[in-house]
Amino acid sequence: MSCFTRIQVINTMMKAGIIPVFYHQDAATAKNVLKACYDGGIRVFEFTNRGDFAHVVFREINQFAAAELPDMILGVGSVIEQGTASLYMQLGAGFVVSPVLNEDTGRACNRRKVLWMPGCGSVSEISRAEELGAEIIKIFPASQVGGPAFIEAVKGPMPWTNIMPTGGVEPTDESLKAWFGAGAAVVGMGSQLLKKSWIEQGNFSQITSACQTALALAAKYKKH
Repeated sequence: MSCFTRIQVINTMMKAGIIPVFYHQDAATAKNVLKACYDGGIRVFEFTNRGDFAHVVFREINQFAAAELPDMILGVGSVIEQGTASLYMQLGAGFVVSPVLNEDTGRACNRRKVLWMPGCGSVSEISRAEELGAEIIKIFPASQVGGPAFIEAVKGPMPWTNIMPTGGVEPTDESLKAWFGAGAAVVGMGSQLLKKSWIEQGNFSQITSACQTALALAAKYKKH
């Protein structure tokens, strides 16, 4: 099980504002990306369950993080059912993110006091997720469900809702100003932050620099 409590995870996410979202089938490459993000100030990282034996890679990089990156909270994404969530929690996942609202997954996570972040695309889904105990709601795909305007509209009648858009967020001044200005609590970024070309070329220092820039922009625009 995770060495981080649910409260620690929530507080770290809310403070940082940026969560890299990443998958790679090669554990050595994933470790290099994780280390580059850590060096750039990232302390919460989502490894997505998107390939065969992804849990094997997760186990290895989570053990690496525990030994070498002690403040890094590693969670799992792309989880759509209870069984997969339970597997990753057994491997020490600090949080579980889903593209969908699956109530059994939420209950499984709550039993273990692991942060559960379901994917929602409507106010009714958001309200149901919060009723089930979700502290941070993932909006996915964020651009397709309305972008920053959707978040701003939700925050009107539901100012207590903490929203994490994923899909369409870019590590630029314009993008992060729009998302955080609309009321996003935290944002998830994948290929826009962790560019495939950098990884293929082994240019991990560029990832470190990009993370530093994104965190600085988040600190500038987040509504505290």
